[in-house]
Formats: sequence, structure tokens, C-alpha cells
Amino acid sequence: MDINELIAIVKNKLEQEIIIENLIIEDKSFLHKNHPGNKKGKYHLKLTITSNELKNMNKIESNKKIYKILESEIKIFIHSLQILIN
Repeated sequence: MDINELIAIVKNKLEQEIIIENLIIEDKSFLHKNHPGNKKGKYHLKLTITSNELKNMNKIESNKKIYKILESEIKIFIHSLQILIN
């Protein structure tokens, strides 16, 4: 899977499960380029989410919800996930 396909899937899944006012997904895979655990086909995504639903949760609850929604993508395609909630 290429990065554009992964971003589209992540966007779609999050928007189906969470009320989101704005969502920015950035490919930050270059940050892991020389790390020993870095593998081809595994990506680092940065999610910047504006969501009153998530903002009303504590940080652990909101992150757990996102990780649960993206569980299969995290197992296969995501090396690292950075989450910022506004």
C-alpha cells in the first residue's frame, strides 16, 4: 500500500467513527528513515484533529479511541502515530 492510499483509509475510518471538524494527516516517515526498526511499507503519520468529541475526553481515552479505530492499519502499515487534538 502506498502512503496516499493509507492516508485515504485513515481519513475515511476516523471520519466515520468520530465527529471531526477538521483533520490533517501528514506523512512524517522521513523522521524514521535511519532508525533500526524502520521497514519499507511502514509509515509515520501525524494526525492533527479538531474535534469537540475528542477534546471532551481525557487524552488517554481519545488516543485509545483513535488506536482502536486504526487497529488493523497500525498492525500492518503504521510504524508510528503522532496525535494532536485541538
